[in-house]
This record gives sequence, structure tokens and C-alpha cells, in this order.
Amino acid sequence: MRLFSMFRWVRRRHLMSLRGQLILEAPWAGGAVLLVCVVVAMLLANLPATKVYYHHLLETDLSLLVRSPDGVINWLFPRGMTVEKFVNDGLMVIFFFAVGLEIKREVVCGQLSSFRRAILPVVAAAGGMLAPALIFLAFNHGTAAVNGWGIPTATDIAFAIGVLSMLGDRVPASLKIFLTALAVADDLGAVLVIALFYGGHVELTCLILALLIMAGVYLMNRLGEKRIFAYLIPAIVVWGLFYYSGVHSTISGVAMALLIPMQPRYSREYFAHKMRWLNARVLRAATHEDFPNEEQRFYLRRIHDLTTRSVGMSYRLEHALAPYVAFVVMPVFALANAGVEISSAEYLDIFHRSAEAGSVGMGVFFGLLAGKPLGIFLASWGAVRLGLAERPEGTSWRMLLAVACLGGIGFTMAIFVDSLAFDDPALIDRGKISILMGSVAAAVVGSLLILLFSKRQKNG
Repeated sequence: MRLFSMFRWVRRRHLMSLRGQLILEAPWAGGAVLLVCVVVAMLLANLPATKVYYHHLLETDLSLLVRSPDGVINWLFPRGMTVEKFVNDGLMVIFFFAVGLEIKREVVCGQLSSFRRAILPVVAAAGGMLAPALIFLAFNHGTAAVNGWGIPTATDIAFAIGVLSMLGDRVPASLKIFLTALAVADDLGAVLVIALFYGGHVELTCLILALLIMAGVYLMNRLGEKRIFAYLIPAIVVWGLFYYSGVHSTISGVAMALLIPMQPRYSREYFAHKMRWLNARVLRAATHEDFPNEEQRFYLRRIHDLTTRSVGMSYRLEHALAPYVAFVVMPVFALANAGVEISSAEYLDIFHRSAEAGSVGMGVFFGLLAGKPLGIFLASWGAVRLGLAERPEGTSWRMLLAVACLGGIGFTMAIFVDSLAFDDPALIDRGKISILMGSVAAAVVGSLLILLFSKRQKNG
């Protein structure tokens, strides 16, 4: 009886572990955690008992200092780093590095690997960036807020794919692939916008040194170097040089990701030959002892090493970083950036407009809700009409418009651009509120349209 109870307990624990793993791997899990962190950040920034500590924590200095005997303080590295800056300029490098790995994979062997496959999502992404930028400029032309035109141009891939996954088979698989490829192309566009328009004063010496190191890494890649530390150490140095160069340091993450080799260390022939030899050794070492014995463990470690190095470094890093980006980096970013202190009801009025500051709220909100779907839809329609691309298989124009609405979910990258676009804290906070409201509205409208059009398609 006791043995049976123990068996049930072990089985229950195993099932709970499997359920937990499945939840973590679900496409919507990262978006759900991100949403919770947004709510927590808003509470921390507005509750009387926590808001002072919340802002003090974000402003805490993290720089390394050296104090001499005579009391003189010298900065080591990095100068002027606070908790908030560490999240935005340091931790987010990991996010951008993962984005760069994903972009490289799609360009080399994915949905962006050929002109015919890439043209529709790339054109759609371009339209989805141009239209919201024009809408923002229409509301804010000639005002202090005009520099925020890049805020509504980005799509948050985690939230968008998460919403699609919750809608199940109502959306054709071809449209899910289209939205994923579009979001990747959109990320590349957002990286270019940040690099070209939201950098500071450029220190050429640091930038040139960084480019020389990257050229050395590229040469090292071409010569066949496959050891990860040979790329990790230069990546850290390049990040530091970018940090002081004036070009936003997160761009170094994308740049270094594009230099990571995709080719495996071992060829297919070597892998097959070595695996047969190791497998034979494991079987030959079989004894009546418990499996595996000491000799078998040695060969199993060799097999593990062989299989690991037979996968390209880029794929390994992308797979290894994915859970940390989804459940650590992005939630911490949300906690540090989504906490907007709402001092009055006027703060929630995203339709507020002034002659000096323009209307950040209306530009961002309507850029995400209307500009993104219209830009994506019209660019896609034009590419198909001109014969440059084909409409995704098994889809209608109505369903493509509904999915395009989900492109208006612009949380992570939009908030990041918002923090770069403005110096005025009031404009930054109003932009964040508009991003949250516009993203929620785009998710709701897109989901409702998908449910409506899928129901009509079944009835029809």
C-alpha cells in the first residue's frame, strides 16, 4: 500500500513537471508574463507605499567606483550607469542579440531566405512602419514631440504570436507564418530606425575600434572558428565600445549576432562515423551493473559533446537564450519601463493636445490601432496586385486584414523607442500610456475580427 502511494506521488510530480514545461514552452506564456509585469509595474509606480522606493531603485547608481586614500573617486566602468539604464542599455542587449539570431536564421534558411518568400512580409513590414509614422507626424508635425514618429512603427512579436496561438486553428497556418516573418522583418526595420535616428553624438574613435573588432570576428568566422568563447569576449568589448560611442549599445547585440556562425563544428559524415563508433563502445561496455556504468558514462558524455557541436552555434544560442529572454529579460524590462506614475485623470487622456508638445497620445494610439493594419494590408495588397508576391495560401483578404491588426501590438520595442525619442519625462510617460492602450486596442480588435471572419467562413 505504501509502495502504491509512493508510485502515485512520483507520477503526480512527473505530470506536474511536464505540465510546467509545456506551459513555459507555450507561445502565449511569454506574453502572459509580460502582461503581469506591466500591471505590477503600474501598481509599484502608483501605490503610495511603493512608488518612492520604485523610482529610487531605478535611479540607483551601478557604476564601479574606486576611492583613493585622499578621498578622490574615479569611475571605472560603466560611467553613469543606473538600474534603469542597466536594463535598457545592458540587459536589453541580450534581447537584441536574440532578435539578431532570429533575423539571421530567417534570412539564411527561413521565411526571408529567398526573394519570392521574403518579398510579401518585407513589403508588408515596410508599409506597417511607414503608415503609423505618417499618422504620428500628422498629429505632431512642428511640435516638440515630432521626434517620436518611430514609436508606433514596431510590432511586439511575443504578444502578437501569443494572441494568435490562443485563437487556435481559426487562423490559417500560412497567415501565422506570414505574421511571424513580418514581425522579424519589422524587428530589423526597428533596429535600423534606432541605429540611424535615435543615436546620440558619435565618438568616432570608439565606433571605429568596435568596427575593427567586428571585422576581426567576421574573419575569424570565415576561417572556421566554432568555439563560443571566441565570440563571447569580443561581444562584451564591442558592447562597451558602442556604449561610449553614441550609437545605442543595444545595436551591438544585433551586429554581433549576425557574425555568429550557423555552420556546425562537425560535418554530417564525421557525425555519422563518430556516432556509430561511440554507440558500439557503449554497448560493448554493457555489464550486469546498473546502467550506465563508469565507462558508459564516459562515452555518453562524448556523445553529448558530439551532438551538441553538430548543431550550429547560432541555433544553440537562440534555443538557449529563448527562455531567459521571454521570462527574465523582457519581464524585467517591463517592470523597469512600464511603471508610469499617473498623478491625475488628465494623464490618461491620450487625446490631449497642446501647441507646444503636440499629441503624442493620438499619434501613438492611432498609429498602432489604424496605421499598422492599414499599412500592412495596403502594402500586401499592392505587392500581390503588382505580381511581386502571392497571397498566403488558403487565406482571404478579410482574414489578412484581421491578422494585420495584431501587428499593432507594439509593446516592447515601442516602449524602448519611446525612452530614446524624448527627453521630457511627461512626453515619455504619455507615450508609454498610449502604447499600452493602443496595443490592447489592437489586440482586441484583431481578435474580434478573426473570430468574426472565421465564423463567417465556416458558415459560408
